[in-house]
Amino acid sequence: MALDTSFIGRELPAHSVDVERGRLRFFAKAIGETGAAYFDLEAAKAVGHRDLPVLPTFLFCLDMEKPDPFALVRELNIDIRYVLHGEQGFTYHAMAYAGDTLTFTSTVTDIYSKKGGALEFVVRKTAVTRDGELIAELHNSLVVRNPKAVK
Repeated sequence: MALDTSFIGRELPAHSVDVERGRLRFFAKAIGETGAAYFDLEAAKAVGHRDLPVLPTFLFCLDMEKPDPFALVRELNIDIRYVLHGEQGFTYHAMAYAGDTLTFTSTVTDIYSKKGGALEFVVRKTAVTRDGELIAELHNSLVVRNPKAVK
């Protein structure tokens, strides 16, 4: 069954997240970061940051804190058993820091298929803003495997 391409251009409900120092430290430790600026406020300030900086891929974690992170999957009637993480990318425009409130606004930018419908792709772009200032753009795609497609 082909995914509904009328979702292309749909803006999903925005959500905002407060960036907390403790979570930044935990994430830095989890990914093996050793730079003092990601753990110690004074070390961060000594190298020119106003607070602990947000590590680049942490924005993806914050985006998943939306009230219903799988709403789009349900709305598109996608069976989660056949979903694969396809691609993820980040474009940065400014630094984000502990203490910031970041707003995430996602838009479905494309839905297409390959291999005769065996694989379908849902592409999203997410603008991350702080007080209206663009901080980053997240790009990701889900791959949906169609088990009924002819191989």
